[in-house]
Amino acid sequence: MIKLIVLDVDGCMTDGGIIYSNSGDEIKKFNVKDGFAIVNWRKLGGELAIITGRKSKIVEHRAAELGIKHLYQDVKDKKAVLQKLLEEINIPKEEVAAIGDDLNDYNLLAHVGKSFTPNDGVVKVKEIVDCVLTQKGGDGAVREMIDILIEENGQLEQLLDLWI
Repeated sequence: MIKLIVLDVDGCMTDGGIIYSNSGDEIKKFNVKDGFAIVNWRKLGGELAIITGRKSKIVEHRAAELGIKHLYQDVKDKKAVLQKLLEEINIPKEEVAAIGDDLNDYNLLAHVGKSFTPNDGVVKVKEIVDCVLTQKGGDGAVREMIDILIEENGQLEQLLDLWI
C-alpha cells in the first residue's frame, strides 16, 4: 500500500513553463484538479512531499495551500533527499510513489515502490517508470496518478464517502 507520494513541480505539477513579468516576478500555473486530488489524498491519511530542483516562493505558497509539509527545493540529488525523509518518517521505499518527468528525477523514480511520469515526460524516464500517464504535466497528471493510487490502495469507496 502506498503511503507517501513524492511530487516534482516543473513538468508534473505545472506544464514546465515559467513566465517572468517585466519586474522579474516568476509565474507558474497549477491545475486545480491536481490540487483537489492532493487534498483528497491527505484526507485519506496519505503523506505528500515535494522534491524539486528549482526554488520558488510560488512553490512554497502552493505547498502551504495544499497542506504539504515536506517541501525540499533547490535539490540536486533527489534520491538522497528522499532517503533521508524516509528515515525521518519511517516509511519504506516500497510504500512510496513518485512522479517525475526528466533526467533529474530518474534516480528517485528508480528508487520507489511505484513510479509515474506525465505523458510528456522524457523518453529515458518513460523507459523506467511503472506508469506513463495519459495526461501531460500541469494538465491533470498528478490527479490521474492519485486516482490510480487510491484505486490500487482500495480507498475509492472511502474517497467517495467524503463527497457523495
